[in-house]
Amino acid sequence: MSSGGALAGLVAAAGWELAAPRAVLAQSKLSPDAALQELMDGNKRFSSGRMTSFEQDLAMLKQNTVEKQEPFASVLSCADSRVPVELIFDQTIGHIFVNRVAGNILTPEIIGSIEYGAAVLGTKIILVMGHGSCGAVKATIYGKEVPGQISSLYPHIQPAVDQAGHDLEPVIKANAKIQAALLRESSPVISGLLKEGKLKVVAAYYDIASGNVTLLE
Repeated sequence: MSSGGALAGLVAAAGWELAAPRAVLAQSKLSPDAALQELMDGNKRFSSGRMTSFEQDLAMLKQNTVEKQEPFASVLSCADSRVPVELIFDQTIGHIFVNRVAGNILTPEIIGSIEYGAAVLGTKIILVMGHGSCGAVKATIYGKEVPGQISSLYPHIQPAVDQAGHDLEPVIKANAKIQAALLRESSPVISGLLKEGKLKVVAAYYDIASGNVTLLE
């Protein structure tokens, strides 16, 4: 079997349709604005210690989550272990399509994953979320020699440093806004859904000390 055939077989086995992915039958009925509001309401519950998602988890596990998923939101966040996305927004299993990479940067693979969430799973809001004390941003600001391929993150984050200077928090926020703008511009799938009013892309900042998420635009 050719490498292309093998890849197609793996994709088919995983349940992904490459040629013309169709929307799954079960999708959120929320509007983009309502989806964003649901995230922000959940963050208020999280930061005030009034979470409700744990009560839903057992019920969700008892339901059929093997054959379908119904995320209403997609979040691109940093890989930092202090950024537990579902907890931050007080959401349970199957509600958020989470993509994580150090520095919450866009790569072709991340874009493809986000496109799948929007075009096939029907997510209504994409939140590009930076966070306080981000190590990837800090490393880019200082530009010191690092082991392995860690420095491959630097070119993605450098535009934020160029724009906001060397103060960490402004650079983190600038990076989130830049990555959100790149997503809107670089993906025909995302830009098409934006034009149709079926999707929103918003940048945000998570304060790890207070637990609060602030929208940046």
